[in-house]
Amino acid sequence: MTVDDIKKYRKRDNYSYSFGSFPTFELLRTRPETVEMILAHSDAKEEILDKLNRECDRAGVKMVCSDRHIERARDKENCFVLGVFRKYHCVLKHGVNHVVLVNPGDPGNLGTIIRTCVGFGITNLAVIEPAVDIFHPKVVRASMGAIFQTELECFPCFEQYYRKYGEERENYPFMLKGIYPLGSFSHPKGRAFSLIFGNEAKGLDDGYLNLGKSVVIPHAHTIDSLNLSLATGIGIYEFCKCS
Repeated sequence: MTVDDIKKYRKRDNYSYSFGSFPTFELLRTRPETVEMILAHSDAKEEILDKLNRECDRAGVKMVCSDRHIERARDKENCFVLGVFRKYHCVLKHGVNHVVLVNPGDPGNLGTIIRTCVGFGITNLAVIEPAVDIFHPKVVRASMGAIFQTELECFPCFEQYYRKYGEERENYPFMLKGIYPLGSFSHPKGRAFSLIFGNEAKGLDDGYLNLGKSVVIPHAHTIDSLNLSLATGIGIYEFCKCS
């Protein structure tokens, strides 16, 4: 592609963007083979431009200074660095811990969850469709580039994920109607787990009560539920602490 192909992000395109210097450095560090080019704005700090030049040289990636093309693509005026990368396909690993997100709808939540997962050593995430576009620049930005350290695999339904990975592991759906309070039981050592979370509005339906060991996060009854990214972070922390 050429710099003149740069425009506002569209889901149907086979490429996406990392907005900002930190996510773009993560892109160059962890997925350099996917990078088409790096764009820099004249308002970027000199030390950022110097580091970008070094990282682009190391990765064999071209860097283009073009205010016009960045301004065409960016969604915020304070974005002065933009990475252009090809969308890529991932496959989850067997025998390692997974987080499964059923129909996530908010790109900010998805990006935050990805960053939390990486922070606690979980780098395999399943996304059950319909779902937010996993390569939307808002997901990339909210993850602060952690998305490039993860294996993200999408499935048209949960049953397809379960047939491929579910029977080899312990499954823990997190639900308001969950039977087991978080922290009241121990996960079998040496066995991989999947932590399963529903979407922001509806959570998981009652059918998940019959899957594995359903978990509830106790909280005061003055609220109806916890934010998805917060609940996911609490669950990941508790399981990673115990394992």
